[in-house]
Parts: sequence; structure tokens; C-alpha cells
Amino acid sequence: MEIQIPPGTTIPDKLYFKIGEVTAITDLAAYVLRFWESEFNMISPKRTESGQRLYRKVDVESILKIKYLLYEKKFTIQGAKKFLKNSSKQNSEPVPQTALEDIKSELQQIRAMLD
Repeated sequence: MEIQIPPGTTIPDKLYFKIGEVTAITDLAAYVLRFWESEFNMISPKRTESGQRLYRKVDVESILKIKYLLYEKKFTIQGAKKFLKNSSKQNSEPVPQTALEDIKSELQQIRAMLD
């Protein structure tokens, strides 16, 4: 299952977001974001010298995915963790060597036709 950002949700094109901006984008309370940060290792905001959280765009996207799983699909926190862990494993599995060899062979055939 591919998790998409909800329609109508726009994430501004910025490097960092303060917690107040993230609460406005995600429609979540700051305490929820802080709790999820402790539960989901994929949310890892940087800290300023004064301790203020700075979220990256990827963090905001992750928060929206977690919100979708918990609020729309009614996953538990443990279930969402497991789902996200499994989906990241599926996305990072290496391509089998035979598939790479097949692709290379096809590309060589195309190159030969073009020459």
C-alpha cells in the first residue's frame, strides 16, 4: 500500500519548519508531534542551540504518513511502526542479479540496433 500525502495538503518548499508551522500543515498538536518523535525514529528534527526543533520536509511527509495510518486506517502505534518498517524494507530490497543482467543484455541489443 503506497501512502500518499492527503489531497489539498501542501508543504511549502523550505529547508526547515518550526514546530508551529508543522502543526499548521499537519493539523496536529505540538505535543502529538513531540510524542511521535519519541515513538517513530523516522521523525528526527534538528535542534537549534536554544533547543528549538527544526523539521525537514521529509519529516513533515513522514508525519503525514503516520497521521494517515493512525487516523484514517486506524492502525495502532505498534502496527504503524511495523507497517512502516516492512514497507521501507520492501522499497530498499536490492534488484536480483539476474534482472540486472537481463536489463544489461537488452540495453546492449538496443545499442547494437542503433549503431
